[in-house]
Amino acid sequence: MLEEAPRPRVLRSRLWLFLSVVGPGIIAANADNDAGGIFGYSQAGAQYQYKMLWVLVLSTFALGVAQEIAARMAAVTGKGLADLIREEYGVKITLFAMIALLIANFATTVSEFAGILAAVELFARPWVRFIVLPLLAGAVWYLISRGSYRRVERVLLGASLIYLLYIASAFLAHPHWSQVIKQTFVPGFKQINPLHAYVFMIINVVGTTITPWGQFYIQSSVRDKGVKADEYPLLRIDVLFGAFFTNLIAYFIIVCCGATLYTHGIRQLDDAGQAAKALLPLAGPLAATLFAVGLFTASCFGAITVPLSTAYSVTEALGWQSGMGLRIREAPLFVAVYTVLIVSAALLVMLFPAHLASLIILPNIVGGILLPIILVLTLRIANKRRLMGKHVNSPLYNVIAWLTTGILILLSAILVITTIFPSVGG
Repeated sequence: MLEEAPRPRVLRSRLWLFLSVVGPGIIAANADNDAGGIFGYSQAGAQYQYKMLWVLVLSTFALGVAQEIAARMAAVTGKGLADLIREEYGVKITLFAMIALLIANFATTVSEFAGILAAVELFARPWVRFIVLPLLAGAVWYLISRGSYRRVERVLLGASLIYLLYIASAFLAHPHWSQVIKQTFVPGFKQINPLHAYVFMIINVVGTTITPWGQFYIQSSVRDKGVKADEYPLLRIDVLFGAFFTNLIAYFIIVCCGATLYTHGIRQLDDAGQAAKALLPLAGPLAATLFAVGLFTASCFGAITVPLSTAYSVTEALGWQSGMGLRIREAPLFVAVYTVLIVSAALLVMLFPAHLASLIILPNIVGGILLPIILVLTLRIANKRRLMGKHVNSPLYNVIAWLTTGILILLSAILVITTIFPSVGG
């Protein structure tokens, strides 16, 4: 009896230890469900109903593996992904990766503020953007520049709970659950023609599930949080749960739009706000409101994490100081990068709100094409025993990760070929 007395104390200490490392995995995964992600999933549901759900199921495993590798590399090496790419492959490859990442991340940041605007305009007049966008841009900048890592993490973890609204909106859409379950596990290839559109949508779904900036963000955030290799087994739970949770939300977004937009012949969307507006007469005002509130939250979430990820990546690639809460004199480049991204994206959306449709989907496609390059570099580093020691990838992880990379390269090649030669894609 006396030997068992300390057990509650041990359990409490383990719980507190887990809570001390939890966060990066859930936040990084949920950040993928930003404005561009919601738009991409809404389009998948509107154009193919439930026929893309099988892609989402497979990408859940791929997302879990990709983010687990990045988080483990940070815990073992104490460095961000851009740091390791620069040290292992030199400046030229790092510069190429950073330029591609900057293009994708700028378009992504624009899409976040466009998502905020789309959600706000469902409840307010268009001129409100001249008040709301500067205020939110200022709030995002202040949170990153003046908040510590812990404070920003608490804000983002709290915001993650709002994603549950998408589950409610899916149930309010009253889908045929037998069809949903069947097409979750049985690929629907009947609408594969034209091939180009089908491949485009697959890359869109995968590109918004597993993002290059998400890989950089999770590794930098684990490093910034200071998680060590001996604490990593607890963080691993956080990472894998985050991958499951974020794709569960994406699953219900596709179900909601498939049950409403597809069923009523609404195939083409300009932004995620249009999806919320279309739900109003189809699924009722409550479903539309929940969808819009989720879009607003997700867009704010992305407006914080994407500029932050970009600032991490650029400063690490150049070997400069980085970290949340640092002042301009301590980390001038870090502060400059996220400031320029936030201000320029907010201004662009505020001044040219009607000309951003192509930018909203661009990050998903650029990300889907850039991702194989980032994954190849990541996998080669994660298998270097001199860096990772006993924490190198297991054979199973390598199979899943290399298979994902190979499939993305194949899909990207098909997309390029069918774009240049439309007749090939039917």
